[in-house]
Amino acid sequence: MKQKPKESLDMINVVLEDCILAYPVSSFVISLYKHYLKWGTLSKKQLQGLYDKASAIEGIAPGKLAAIEVILKRMPTKQSKALPESKPLFQKDEKTGAILEQLLARYPSHKQGLMLYSKYLNNQLFTTAELADLKRFQQLLDKKG
Repeated sequence: MKQKPKESLDMINVVLEDCILAYPVSSFVISLYKHYLKWGTLSKKQLQGLYDKASAIEGIAPGKLAAIEVILKRMPTKQSKALPESKPLFQKDEKTGAILEQLLARYPSHKQGLMLYSKYLNNQLFTTAELADLKRFQQLLDKKG
């Protein structure tokens, strides 16, 4: 013989039905009820909203509210981790900027210097040839300094 499974009292469903009777035009309660019928569960925030709505109903049994409160307390609370500090992807080399500014202060129409300075301002990486040019410019500026 097959035994029937025990029917347990679904307190969430009971409270939802009480809320629908108390607030027949509330779109929030209706959406919770539809969600509960479809998925069989509510999220912690949804359950908290249901509890808040149900606690405003006069004459609702305190045991029903207590049952919802117990279910709420048993549910895990998601805690988001603190975001790490955002660091810039690229940090400008201030020494490079100083060399380029010295060069352009002395020779404002220097084509290679202007090109490298625009790359520097746009946070673009220098090639090895461009870095070699920068060293050469530094040496020339130091000699004429």
